Amino acid sequence: MPRPITPELVLTGYLRGAFPMCDPASGRVEWFTCDPRALVPLDDRFRVSKSLARTARGGKFEIRVDTRFDQVVEGCARDRSQDNRSWIGPEIRRVYGELHEMGFAHCVEAWRDGELVGGLYGVAIKGAFFGESMFSLPGKGTDASKVCLVHLVDRLRRGGFVVCDSQYANGHMARFGTYEIAAAEYMSLLEDAVEVDARWDIDGDPLRGR
Repeated sequence: MPRPITPELVLTGYLRGAFPMCDPASGRVEWFTCDPRALVPLDDRFRVSKSLARTARGGKFEIRVDTRFDQVVEGCARDRSQDNRSWIGPEIRRVYGELHEMGFAHCVEAWRDGELVGGLYGVAIKGAFFGESMFSLPGKGTDASKVCLVHLVDRLRRGGFVVCDSQYANGHMARFGTYEIAAAEYMSLLEDAVEVDARWDIDGDPLRGR
């Protein structure tokens, strides 16, 4: 029987360019790397449409940080369809919950009418943030995960982060300016990022009212 993964093993994996995912059929946790690697830009290459910028500023959602981490992961863990089952199995939920308790894993949450309707989560190590997953509920949560991403990038910028890892590229993230680099270049950027004393805990919400 395979040994449970530990928070320390996950952190070490990130620093080596690897990340864990659970096989939906077997429940077994496996490790992955990718080449090229996708990054969310933290400079002016990050693109937000005018309509989404208005939504992010306008108060449609109440944005909270790190208040319901387990619920955000649970939302992300829902199967998208029969052919697109979630890789966030019980072992993943357990170990990331432990990383949250240790102060490494974080979430950005979108609330509406007292209900959690969207969010995202990932892991922060020094000046690098490793994005894992996001979700939005249909209806009330339309655009919720996108707004959470806008708030995430703003927080990372203000906190002094230099890398926001998106792992694999897809059309959804490409709309925000997500770009790909070679794995070797990614590892070089990562080595520099873990020398940066970035801060996740940043006061205020400067997006509101801009």
